[in-house]
Amino acid sequence: MKQQSDAETMGDMTRGSNVAGAGRRSREFPGWLYGILFILFDIAAVAILEVGVSLGASSRVTLSSPDVGWDFVGKMFNVHGPNFVFLLNVLLVGVLYLALLMLFNRFWIATPVLVAAAIVVAVIEHFKISIRYEAILPSDLNFLKADAGNLMGFMPAGAHWTILLAIAVFAVFVGLFVFLNHIDARRGRMFRGSDRQSKSINAIARLLLILVPGLFFGLYAMQVSTVGSWAKSLATAMGDKPSMWDSVYDAQRNGPLVAFMRQVNPKVMDKPSDYSEETMKQVVARYEKAAKQINASRKSSLTDSTVIYVLSESFSDTSRVPGLKVNKDSMPKIRAIKESTTSGLMLSSGYGGGTANLEYMGLTGLSMANFDSSLTSPYQQLVPGEHWTPTINQMWGAAKNSIGLHPYESSMYSRATNYKKFGFSHFYTLTGPDVISHQDRIDDSPYVSDAATYQSTLEEVEKSDSNQFLQVITMQNHMPYHEWYKDNDFTAESTTGEPLGKDEQESIETYQKGQAITDEATADFLDKLDKLDKPVTVVFYGDHLPGIYSSASEDDNNSLALHLTDYFIWSNKASDSQGVKINNAAYSSPNFFVAQAAEHMDAKVSPYLAFLTEMHEKIAAMEPPVVNKIQGWDRIPEGQSIYLDHAGNPMAESDFDEETKQLLADYRLIQYDITDGNNYLKDTDFMSLP
Repeated sequence: MKQQSDAETMGDMTRGSNVAGAGRRSREFPGWLYGILFILFDIAAVAILEVGVSLGASSRVTLSSPDVGWDFVGKMFNVHGPNFVFLLNVLLVGVLYLALLMLFNRFWIATPVLVAAAIVVAVIEHFKISIRYEAILPSDLNFLKADAGNLMGFMPAGAHWTILLAIAVFAVFVGLFVFLNHIDARRGRMFRGSDRQSKSINAIARLLLILVPGLFFGLYAMQVSTVGSWAKSLATAMGDKPSMWDSVYDAQRNGPLVAFMRQVNPKVMDKPSDYSEETMKQVVARYEKAAKQINASRKSSLTDSTVIYVLSESFSDTSRVPGLKVNKDSMPKIRAIKESTTSGLMLSSGYGGGTANLEYMGLTGLSMANFDSSLTSPYQQLVPGEHWTPTINQMWGAAKNSIGLHPYESSMYSRATNYKKFGFSHFYTLTGPDVISHQDRIDDSPYVSDAATYQSTLEEVEKSDSNQFLQVITMQNHMPYHEWYKDNDFTAESTTGEPLGKDEQESIETYQKGQAITDEATADFLDKLDKLDKPVTVVFYGDHLPGIYSSASEDDNNSLALHLTDYFIWSNKASDSQGVKINNAAYSSPNFFVAQAAEHMDAKVSPYLAFLTEMHEKIAAMEPPVVNKIQGWDRIPEGQSIYLDHAGNPMAESDFDEETKQLLADYRLIQYDITDGNNYLKDTDFMSLP
């Protein structure tokens, strides 16, 4: 017994000696050190995500937006107004990091998991941007669910080197974590306690520190895209400035996580209180009856002709800008065309931007006025996640009959993805995969000329034996404007007594010259279409005014005038509708163009087009509240959508008659069903032409 006791004593002494030695080699990290390390690794994860976006962007030649680079961090110290969106990203990643720490209760396990996740996301971001110049979007999660087995097919050339580099970077981090874990006698344990009471308290504390951050993160994700919510207010206060036209620029500028979360749960529109399958059946029946009445006097079909929508970038009449005097007319030929056919002024929701929203309304017949103000870009916030996307080009049947042309980057506003979803067989751009055939520029202009775009369009029309729908989006008159053109004799001056600024005058005069070039090219394009032996109808419209009229825009009373552009609907000699002028065309908005085109062409309509026809008879134009003050605003509730009558006068929704109110209610039902509802209309003939 004594011998055994001596052995045990010797063993205890040995173990004690080893523990003492270990204690000399490693010490428990104090709480403040864990706090510092938490912040450092949180920032590291944010940096890794930003690197994934920045490296992907630098691997592509892009025209649309500048490379933000590490101005993402540097702009916190901007003397003209600091921006703390970097800290917002740190906060959001930190919330996830904290939940991981509490889940594992080991600092040196949770941290590698966070870093590994950041590296994996950064690599995927890099690959997607390299291939498609598009950041990761919430809709990509649907792709993973549906087609995860084909992921390897989307790897860019040289992907293995990126993957190896990512593995090497992670290995370095792992080495660091192993070393820190080795010198930390606490081994990263967050909560400790051996007795039952301590374990219970620790378990409750950990659970709370998982639930509370998780709840914050979830609520932020659900509300950050809703205008007026606490999450949206927080993001805005921290410097989040959405750049919805370019998802890569948005992710660089505001951080990948902030940009991603802003699109997770956008509020599309309020659900109508009477929305149901039975209600939608009543809507269908109502406009089937209207379609029969309209079609009784019409003789042709929309699809008997080729229809070309021309969205002319920033095209508008400079002479209509308040307080501005120009030396000569920059659009005499289009002015003459407008006088000889269906034409008028279009109410635009944009000023200096917002092209894709006007484009969306023209292609769908839906109105931005019906959407919640949180939905600022349907092309990026709505369309990617939609299960049903009816667009007017689909009336022409097979995808081969739908062609899109845009002499710029296919990734802008996620057009390449959306046009495929809309049913276009080809979308010709500068960056492909379908490359537009003509890319000529004028003098020092960086943009493809309208003449070149029209030539590419004409070739598509000529080579097809069937009637088509073509969507054309020009770029020649895109901002900015810097003395691009030689022999420019256009001048502009202020009539307000305050002279134009040097930059404003240069921009206006350069824009005028570009507009004159568009005027010539458009007239020439129509002349060539006139010589074809197939019927063609063109719907031409300017999407918005250029954002160069800083003097005029200072006066809120000019707001409505600065949101009116020019449009016309024209048919060639092979059409029976050349020279037709329809009623109620003086004012319109792009959601009504398809109904107006059908009336211009004496074409039969679907129940949906019958609805749009009746809606346009009551409301000439409609857009969301684009201004804080317009002429007559004292009679119209501030913040309501802009509705114009056929004389161009703003209308108050409260003054609508019962028929108009019913039409507007039906519009909201239709739009909700298509975009955010149960798609009850999908299995009906509501969209079908007779």
